[in-house]
Amino acid sequence: MPQLIKQARAYEKISQRIDYISRALIGAPYQGRTLIGGPVRKEIFVLRDDAFDCVTYCEAVLAGAIARDYPDYAEVLKRIRYTHGEVRWAERNHDFALWSQSNLENKICQPGSIAPSVTLEKRLDGSGLGKRQYALPAIATPRMIANQKALQVGDVIGFVSRRPGLDYFHTGFIAFQNGTLMLRHASRSQGRVMNEAMTSFVFRTGVKYVTLLRPAEPVLQS
Repeated sequence: MPQLIKQARAYEKISQRIDYISRALIGAPYQGRTLIGGPVRKEIFVLRDDAFDCVTYCEAVLAGAIARDYPDYAEVLKRIRYTHGEVRWAERNHDFALWSQSNLENKICQPGSIAPSVTLEKRLDGSGLGKRQYALPAIATPRMIANQKALQVGDVIGFVSRRPGLDYFHTGFIAFQNGTLMLRHASRSQGRVMNEAMTSFVFRTGVKYVTLLRPAEPVLQS
């Protein structure tokens, strides 16, 4: 990651830096449950770039694209992963709905721009987190695909679960390959970070709604 951050600094826009870093990590293995901590277990800040699940892949790439240099990377990653940047299990953005909300509030991201959107209510319980409720801003998948010109490389996309007790089931980055809309993501089924045609992913999973976030341009120091 130190070298990728340094090389990505050659690009002016955050979308270009996300594209560069996320592409360089294609082929990295999928690994779930890499974060350490729990309700009665001390939270330990995990900093690794050798294996990812879908969320930690997005976190690592986004932090690398924002960081001024590698020493800054860990602090940016904490801001993304934890609601107030404090390494505690209770502060970790466990649900992707909370992750999205937190990273809008801290100006890491901005809302997606495809209209109209709908609001989906999700009630969650369990995982040691108690009961919580989210209002998800969502875009119908056919509308997202039909308006792909409004999408930008590096946009974060969350796929809303059809299950009533789950908010999102997956996330990744928007990418394009020879004009084709792609999902760049850490795939559990394929066991690695990869590019996949968005239409193929949508057909395979039957996802009906998505949420889009656009990483905000940070003020970079020279």
